[in-house]
Amino acid sequence: MSGHSKWKTIAHKKGAADAKRGKIFSKISKELMVVARQGGGDQEKNPALRTVVRKARAANMPADNIQRAIKKGTGELEGGQLEEMTYEGFAPGGVAVVASVLTDNKNRAVSEIRHIFTKHSANLASQGAVSRGFKRKGQIIIDAATISEDKLMDIVLEAGAEDMQRDGDEFEVLTEPADFDAVSDALEKAEIKTLNAEILLLADNYLPVTEQSVAASLLRFLNELEDQDDIQNVYTNMDIDEELLKKIRPE
Repeated sequence: MSGHSKWKTIAHKKGAADAKRGKIFSKISKELMVVARQGGGDQEKNPALRTVVRKARAANMPADNIQRAIKKGTGELEGGQLEEMTYEGFAPGGVAVVASVLTDNKNRAVSEIRHIFTKHSANLASQGAVSRGFKRKGQIIIDAATISEDKLMDIVLEAGAEDMQRDGDEFEVLTEPADFDAVSDALEKAEIKTLNAEILLLADNYLPVTEQSVAASLLRFLNELEDQDDIQNVYTNMDIDEELLKKIRPE
């Protein structure tokens, strides 16, 4: 089994428990606008849109919100003028960080993101300096209570998944980006509900974080970064031991 992004698991669980669902929907709406603008509003002809719609449904985003965002992207409704950017850098402990941004105000985004990095003693790096250590992968998260491991493995491997592993009470399925739709379709056909499904960045190598003070500092930094309105996703090569994580974020 391959390594996986511990931060994405932490971030997913944080989002699932977060009462501020509006912020989650806002981020997904931006993604819908961009992919609809780039490839059109027809899911059958726009695989990227289909992927984000699946993500929206997994987050229980209302259908009206999804359609409104798509129409903004295609120009049927006003709005949808967003600029894409990527910020890269190193957090305390040498942890690599890549943050994807969608914003309608580049100057505001630059100022706020730089402030968060500086506040937490993190350093921004040049384009490509950090992201070259990451690869794009499809990641699908499934509640382990809803299906047996053997049955799920049969379905996803048959559909072309690269790997599957269990992380606590969830299964994580990894795919190559080109196989993501086929695996997602197979799960949908089998009526297996996903908790989250998206194409993201996963690190080639992970950096173990073993000191509680460093881990706590990293989580504060990453949480503030993810809460910034223009940030869409945050990716790291951080790997925190589960027992250490419980000490920082007790259940």
